[in-house]
Amino acid sequence: MSFQTGLSGLNAASKNLDVIGHNVANSGTVGFKGAQAQFADVFAASLSGGGASQVGIGTRLANVAQQFTQGNITATNNPLDLAINGAGFFQLSQAGATTYSRNGQFQLDKDNFVVTNGGQRLQGYQVDANNVVTGALGDMMISTASQPPQMTGQGGTVLGTGAQIQLNLDSRATIPATIASGGVFSPSDTASYNKSTSFQVYDSLGNAHTLALYFGYTGVAAGNAQWTVNARVDGVPTVAPVFSTSPAVLSFGTSGKLVSPTAGAPLNITIDLAATGLAQTPPVVNNAAASLQFNLDFSGSTQFGSAFGVSALTQDGYTAGELAGFSFGKDGTLQGRYTNGQARTLGQVALADFANPQGLQQLGDNQWAESPNSGAALLGAPGSAGLGLMQSSATEDSNVDLTAELVNMIVAQRAYQANAQTIKTQDAIQQTLINLR
Repeated sequence: MSFQTGLSGLNAASKNLDVIGHNVANSGTVGFKGAQAQFADVFAASLSGGGASQVGIGTRLANVAQQFTQGNITATNNPLDLAINGAGFFQLSQAGATTYSRNGQFQLDKDNFVVTNGGQRLQGYQVDANNVVTGALGDMMISTASQPPQMTGQGGTVLGTGAQIQLNLDSRATIPATIASGGVFSPSDTASYNKSTSFQVYDSLGNAHTLALYFGYTGVAAGNAQWTVNARVDGVPTVAPVFSTSPAVLSFGTSGKLVSPTAGAPLNITIDLAATGLAQTPPVVNNAAASLQFNLDFSGSTQFGSAFGVSALTQDGYTAGELAGFSFGKDGTLQGRYTNGQARTLGQVALADFANPQGLQQLGDNQWAESPNSGAALLGAPGSAGLGLMQSSATEDSNVDLTAELVNMIVAQRAYQANAQTIKTQDAIQQTLINLR
């Protein structure tokens, strides 16, 4: 029996060395998770049951347990490299087969799908016109399609948000000479207004049009300082945009804050792009919608005793754009950056977690498969439901501690030698018995 006991010890030490060697060999493999050989003692079965004098008959390999501890994260220069900081696995798909991995070394194939070096496609949530659809899981793809233009005023709800401008009008201003003498406003007559500013708005085809605003102080009425707002488009002096209130007036109270129009009730402005002169003025309108209508919000504007200045100016229109770059956020969201200065969500990486990760079936190539022991995959966005966060332009190193593995190797070697000595000793004893006369 001692021969069998020593032999089981040799087998166990050999298996332990195999596991340690596998860990050492993959110490530089991205996303690799080290394993630990776990052993159990062996006793012979007895018909009469166990007793206090039972002697074991060796050991056996009980399990090779994966160690899913976090590996170090190393920065790279590839924006498609992804590292998971925390729990979770990338879900991959190829020819209908689903696998899981911690190796985030991805690249683009000829069809712009995000794939591993083995061709498996990274899985993630798809997007509709505006938002990520968490119920729609599919292949992650970086679309190179052009981003269509957006007409100013179409970025929000009815008539859109349009444009928001926040400025200060100088309370020390006087009524312009031309207006004071009974004249009328003219953009070419600087004596018919106090200050002006301009910005670009966009038609339905993404053509830019310059909208110029002219502010003229007209005095105090009903206790409020009054400023008229006139507008012109693309420098055409004969065609003026139509305001919802005519003339357009900004009223400021004694504190210098805007009284009218009130917050949430912006001026509505309509530009007739088909008006004489506009269709022939660059940029060419061609077949753009004839009317450009949007809200012009002056909320936050003031009239203080300081120089005229524009502190904020935004509008929600833009021209068409081409994909200029992309990046992944911590929540796995894939953002495309376009040449028109806009950004668009192209998808979101999905992560999978398991009730028992050690029950996953190892497939090699840094991949695992779901099994009855692991439980079903629990999918979610990075950072949700205990899942780790995503780090772009980075990879997760192997979690193998080389120092610890080399020490374990020495221990396993000593165990092998000791079990061999057990067999040698038993052989010497048996030889002594044979030589008895």
